[in-house]
Amino acid sequence: MHAIIYTHPFMPTKRTIILFKSLLVISGLLIATAASAVIPSGYYSGAVGKSTTELKNALYVIVSNHTQVSSYSALPSYFEKTDLYPQSTRWWDMYSNIPLYLPWNGQKLNREHSLPKSWWGGSTSTPAYTDLNHLYPGEAAANQRKSNYPLGVVTGTPVFDNGVSKVGQGVNDGGAAYVFEPADEFKGDFARTYFYMVTCYQTMNWVTTWQVRNGTYPSLQQWSIDLLLDWHRRDPVSEKEQLRNEAVYQIQNNRNPYIDYPELAELIWGNRMGESFKPETSTLPEGDPTLIAPANGMELDFGQVAIGKSLTSKLFIKGSELTSTDLRLRLMGKEFTIPGVTQSASGLTTYNVSSSVANSPAGTYITISFTPTAEGECTCTGTITGGGIEGVRFTMRGEGMPMPELTAPQATEATEVTDHSYVANWTAPAGEVIDYYVLTRKIFHTDGSVETRTELAESNSLLISDFDASTYESYSVHSVRLECDSPESNEILVRMASIGSVTEDGDVPFVVESFPGKLRIRCSGSHYGLTAYDMTGRLVLRIDEAVTDRYEFSLPAGAYIITTESHKNPVKVIAR
Repeated sequence: MHAIIYTHPFMPTKRTIILFKSLLVISGLLIATAASAVIPSGYYSGAVGKSTTELKNALYVIVSNHTQVSSYSALPSYFEKTDLYPQSTRWWDMYSNIPLYLPWNGQKLNREHSLPKSWWGGSTSTPAYTDLNHLYPGEAAANQRKSNYPLGVVTGTPVFDNGVSKVGQGVNDGGAAYVFEPADEFKGDFARTYFYMVTCYQTMNWVTTWQVRNGTYPSLQQWSIDLLLDWHRRDPVSEKEQLRNEAVYQIQNNRNPYIDYPELAELIWGNRMGESFKPETSTLPEGDPTLIAPANGMELDFGQVAIGKSLTSKLFIKGSELTSTDLRLRLMGKEFTIPGVTQSASGLTTYNVSSSVANSPAGTYITISFTPTAEGECTCTGTITGGGIEGVRFTMRGEGMPMPELTAPQATEATEVTDHSYVANWTAPAGEVIDYYVLTRKIFHTDGSVETRTELAESNSLLISDFDASTYESYSVHSVRLECDSPESNEILVRMASIGSVTEDGDVPFVVESFPGKLRIRCSGSHYGLTAYDMTGRLVLRIDEAVTDRYEFSLPAGAYIITTESHKNPVKVIAR
C-alpha cells in the first residue's frame, strides 16, 4: 500500500512529507481517487507525433474545448471539489499559510485569477474568466498585493512578504513596477498553470504583455520562458496537482497537459524542442468507442441563481472512435433545459448528437439553462448513450434563491497613492449578502479621451497597480449578488495632486454655473481644450479655442464632468 505524499502548508520553503499511516481508511480513499485519475483513452491522440509549434497548436485544440463553468459566483462551490485538503474543511491556499476553513468568506478569501484577468482586458465573456485551471482560492491580503504583477523573483526588500508570497522589484519584470514570487513549494504549480493558459488561450488578444506575447507561438516573453522552465524543473508535479487536475476534469472536461505530461514544456519551449511527442502506450487510443467528455460521474453545479433569472452553461461533448449511431443526451429535471428543445410534461429533455461531430477534434457544445422557479436545491440526472459506448451518467444541480434587493455602496477616498498605484475603498450597507464588487474606473487621458476599465473585488478595497500619475482617473463601484447588480456608487477622483470626490461646482479660477438652457464658465485668464463628458464617460463636447470669462454654451439636460488643459481637476455640473 502506497501512502499519498502531500506538502505541509506551514513549511512553504521545504518539502515535508505527510504519511497517512494511522489513517488507513482515508489513505485507501485517496489512493482510489488517485488511481481513478486515468487520462481518457484518445484524449491526447491529436498531439501524438507533433513537435514544438505544431504540438502546441494540437494541445490548444484539445484543451480549449471544454465545459464552461456557469458563473463567477458559483466558483466557491467548485473550489470545494478542487481546493480543500483531503477529508478536511480547510481551504488549500497557495498564497498564505493562514488556516482558513469552510464556509467561503469573501472578506478573507478571493477567487484568484493566477494569470491576471486584466492582462486580457478583464472581459467576462471569455471562458478564461471562470476557467478552474488557473483559478484558485487565495487569502485576500496576499491576493490584493499580488495584484496584476507578473511572476518573478523578488530582489532586495519586498514591499509585501507573508512568509509564503512576496511582492517587490525583480531582475526580470517585463516592465512592471513589481513582480509576484510564490513560495518554492508552489513555483512549479504556477509555472504549469501559465503554460496551460498560454496554450488554451493562445489566440487571446493580450493587452498587458509583461510576461505573455500575442501570437500562437511562443506566447511567452523569453525571460518568462526561462523563469517558468526553471520553476517547472525545480518543483516537479505533486500529488496535489494530479488530484486537482482530475477534479477539474470531472467539472469542465479538460486537463492541464503539463501536469499529465511534464515533458511537454521541454518539447515546446525547452531543451527538447524539435522532438516529437510520444506518450506512454497505455494512453494511446485503443480503437474502442470512447466518450472523452463529459466524464462519467461529472457534476455540473450552477450554484445559487435568483428565482426569475436563468443561468446557462455549455456542456462539452467529445468522443473518440464513436460508431455511426448518434449519441442520445437525456436530461431529467424540469428546471434544466436545452434552449429550443421541447421538454416533456414530466421534465424529460432528449437531444441527439451526431457521432461524427462528437468525434471531430473540436467536439461540440450543448447549451444548458438552469431556471429555478422556487426556493431550494434542484438536481437533474443526465445520461448519454449510443455511439457504441456503454453509457455515461452525470449530474447537474443548482439552488433557487429569492431575488436580492441591493443598495448602492459608498465609495470613499483612495489611500496609499503613489505614482503608479493606489488603493480604492468603499463601504457596503450592513447586512447585505454580496458575492463580489465591480469597480468602474474612468481614466482621463491628456488627449481628451476617456478610457473605462472594470475590475473585480471581493472585499471593500482594491489595489490598482497600473495608475498613471501623468493623468487622473475616477472610480465608482457596485455590488453583485446572484448575478444581479446594485445601483452605482458615487464617484471618487484620484490624482497625485488632488484626491477626493469629484468637485460639484469647482473653485476659482474655474467655475461652471448652471442656468436654465445654458452653462456659463467663469474663470480668470484663458483656458484651452475644454472637454465635457457625460456619466458614461462619453465625450460630448470639446472646445479647442480659448475660453474667456463668462463663456456660455448649451448641453442636453443631465450631469457632466468638465475639464480644461490648465484645470485638470474635474468639475461636475448639472445641465438643466
